[in-house]
Amino acid sequence: MEETKAPPGVDPTIPSVARMYDYYLGGKDNFAVDREAAEKIIEILPNVRDIARENRDYLVRVVTYLSDQGIRQFLDIGAGLPTQRNVHQVAQDLAPDSRVVYVDNDPIVLVHARAILAENADVIAVGADMRLPKELLDHPEIRAHLDFSRPVAILMLGVLHFIPDDAEAMSIVEVVKASLGPGSHMVVSHGTLGELSEEQKREGAQVISRTSAPGATSRSPAQVLAFFDGLTLVEPGVVALQDWHPEVTLSVVAPGQAGALGGVGRVD
Repeated sequence: MEETKAPPGVDPTIPSVARMYDYYLGGKDNFAVDREAAEKIIEILPNVRDIARENRDYLVRVVTYLSDQGIRQFLDIGAGLPTQRNVHQVAQDLAPDSRVVYVDNDPIVLVHARAILAENADVIAVGADMRLPKELLDHPEIRAHLDFSRPVAILMLGVLHFIPDDAEAMSIVEVVKASLGPGSHMVVSHGTLGELSEEQKREGAQVISRTSAPGATSRSPAQVLAFFDGLTLVEPGVVALQDWHPEVTLSVVAPGQAGALGGVGRVD
C-alpha cells in the first residue's frame, strides 16, 4: 500500500499490528513503518513468520472442526486483514449457509474486508474494540446478523496477548463466555515468548509500544487454560497450535522458541 492513499482515520506513521501480521504472512497490505517494525520483531523472534502461518493453519482446522459440529455462526474478534482461507471461506465451503462477522478496530482492515465482502450477504465486517467487550457483543449490526439464542463460535486468535493486564484479559473472556448459549464454542490462540533474554523482551516491548496495540505479553499454558474455566475443553485441550487436530505431524517451533498455544471450549 502507498502511505499517500491511507484511508481516513489511518495514521500511516504508526505501525499497526494487523498490518505487521499481514507482512509476516507475506501480504502486501502494509506500509513501510509496518515493515520496519515487523523486521525488528523478526530480529528478536526469528520464527515469527512460522508462528503467523501456523496460526492461520490453526484457524482453518478449527473452523473445519466447528463446521463438522454443526456450527453455522462465527464471530471473529480481531480478524485482521483478509488473507487466504479466511473464516467465511472455510465455513461456507463446508456449509454455504454459514454466517460470519469479522470485528476489528483497524480502519484499513474494515476497508479491505468490506470491499471483499460486498457481494456476500452472509458475511459482514464491524468496527469495534475487544477492550470494550460488552459494547462489542451488543453491537446492533452483530446482533442483527447472528442469533445468539443458537450456537455461535467466537474466535479470538492472536489477540489476547495484546491485553497485557491479566485481569483485563480475563474480564474480556468472561464477558465473551457469558454471551454464549449451549452448543456454542470459544476459540483462543495466544503467543508465548519462549526463552528470551531480558534485553530481547525489552526490545520487543519497545517495538510494540509504538504500534496500534496497547502492549503485549506472554502467558503460560496454565494461564491460557484458565480462560476456558466453565467450558468443556475439546480434546486435546490447550496445546501448541501445531498439535491441535494436526493434519500432519509437523513441529514448526523448536523447544525454547517462541510459539503459540491454542484451545477450543464448548458450552454444554
